[in-house]
Amino acid sequence: MDLDSLLDRLAAIPPTDLPCISLYVDTRPDNTGRPHWAPIVRKELSERARSFGERTAARAAYNADAARITTWLEAEPRASAHGLAVFACEAAGLFETIELDAPVRTELAVARVPHLYPLARLLDQWRGYAVVVTDTHLARIYVVALGAIRARAEVESDKVSRSAAGGWSQARYQRHIEKFHREHVKEMVDTLERIVRDEGIERVLLAGDDVVVPLVREALPKTLAEHVVEIGNLDVASSEAEILTQTLGVFRREDAQDDAERVARVLDAYRAGGLGMIGLAGVSAALNNGQVHELLLVADPAHLEGSAGPAVADALVAKARQTAARVTFIENAELLAEAGGVGALLRFRLQRRAA
Repeated sequence: MDLDSLLDRLAAIPPTDLPCISLYVDTRPDNTGRPHWAPIVRKELSERARSFGERTAARAAYNADAARITTWLEAEPRASAHGLAVFACEAAGLFETIELDAPVRTELAVARVPHLYPLARLLDQWRGYAVVVTDTHLARIYVVALGAIRARAEVESDKVSRSAAGGWSQARYQRHIEKFHREHVKEMVDTLERIVRDEGIERVLLAGDDVVVPLVREALPKTLAEHVVEIGNLDVASSEAEILTQTLGVFRREDAQDDAERVARVLDAYRAGGLGMIGLAGVSAALNNGQVHELLLVADPAHLEGSAGPAVADALVAKARQTAARVTFIENAELLAEAGGVGALLRFRLQRRAA
């Protein structure tokens, strides 16, 4: 499922007078090696019904949605899934289920609109990146998203054997080899550039030997080179499990650096009276005006100013998605502390006429 499209659909659902259930479940096995989440979730769904009065429309709607969720859970989603998310609201004609390769924290929310914050954070935390492992004749390109390899591409050129040189001089043979290597690298870079464009990739991790990496660096166009980070410990023989293990940590470190730079840009722009806004009131107003290009939110809603809580966080995320603003979660709460846990880069400033 395209989680971006799902998030947009959920954000577009208007508040209802009847309950809207949002359920996130961490389905990974516990320390016994077995999953025990299903009975716990069913019990929580049953107990939450007590918050509605007997024989009310809200209770009837909740029971219908909870029963539908339970039926889906009993169908046993695939065992390899690390997380589940379910959104159900009879009044809105909503029933969406997702099986995830990335883990989520188990939580149940019942409100007038879907609980979007965890889904939006999941998309940001596990957003896609590309991995290139290459030598002078074979390149493998992987697209990683939501904790799994989602796409693969391969660029392979014929090997040039030493015996094919015949009576060539050493210098002429070496020029032939270098030309061959450069052609291979160019084909790989062209393929990578297309993948980055089509998939909306912002980070490329590059692994290769001492011969090929300088050639790749030289061949990269500036717009692509800005996204590339060179890494070690991988080669074309590395397994996909090794690719994931080695690159997720690198991606996290680079992402943390990006967070700090984004927050700095927002604070600098705000202090200069430019295209930056901080604080819940100012950012909310900018979202309502359609001014926000990128919304920065602290990863834990408890750190929002005034203990605003998940409902306010959900409203910010929904408005951002409705106005095509990017949502970025800042894992280090201290970075956004002086901004009240929320900031924004703006598309434009409102010009006020003099009275």
